[in-house]
Amino acid sequence: QVQLVESGGGLVQAGGSLRLSCAASGSIFSISTMNWYRQAPGKQRELVAVISSGGRTNYAESVKGRFTISRDNAKNTVYLQMDSLKPEDTAVYYCNMRAGGGMGFDYDYWGQGTQVTVSS
Repeated sequence: QVQLVESGGGLVQAGGSLRLSCAASGSIFSISTMNWYRQAPGKQRELVAVISSGGRTNYAESVKGRFTISRDNAKNTVYLQMDSLKPEDTAVYYCNMRAGGGMGFDYDYWGQGTQVTVSS
């Protein structure tokens, strides 16, 4: 029903920037909550950033002030702008789509991830 495809990962030096993109298929993007997660080697997957269907955002404390999540409903795409990158940001980053509140039904879709590596 829905496919999520991440892009934009790569290798950067500490202090650099990357912009991740996640393109979604289907017709429910605009009413969905979109999330970015990441998973570093040996660690559990963690929630990095959230954007609601109405554009409200939340961030993990570790990335607050450095990362910005945004969405373009006309393109069915969510972005994660990552600035001032640190080696500890190294992880596989995953795009996630979930039902927003009050929809009366639930769903949970995941992309396959894109690797971000920050060198020191």
